[in-house]
Amino acid sequence: MFMTGMLKKTAAAVLVAGAALSGAAVAADNVVRHGAGSFPISSAVEVPAGKTVVYLSGKVPEVSHPDQPKDSLAAYGNTKEQTISVLNQTKQHLESLGLSMADVVKMQVFLVGGPENDGKMDFAGFMEGYTQFYGDAAKQPVLPARSAFQVAALAHPAWRVEIEVTAVRP
Repeated sequence: MFMTGMLKKTAAAVLVAGAALSGAAVAADNVVRHGAGSFPISSAVEVPAGKTVVYLSGKVPEVSHPDQPKDSLAAYGNTKEQTISVLNQTKQHLESLGLSMADVVKMQVFLVGGPENDGKMDFAGFMEGYTQFYGDAAKQPVLPARSAFQVAALAHPAWRVEIEVTAVRP
């Protein structure tokens, strides 16, 4: 009698947990990512105990147009180009650690609103670059939780993008 009651409670707990996870992306590494609708981020990410967390320092853009005047915005490119540069560096750094972009659980984005945009950050340009790495949530459910902030400036006057990521080793 006692065992039957325990089995029913265990089965109920498993069903509740399964229902709670429906709609959440679960990667092979048991990290649970809760969707944010059609927007290409996770609204929340759960990392199970015992996982190794890797914090990458902020990455900034590399010169993408060396033919342009040194230290100019034209040398580093627009927000989309800078985002692609930064995310390519992030991808390479992760790969050097045996990780991938799919292992990123949190991303913090710092965008500068330069005079070319009347002091407003170019979020649309950022998203054009970002979605080349993290696309449509319906097609790519392994997305990081993400915050994006407009900041007054970065260390170099031509930089418009800096990105920090946190990854979890599978």
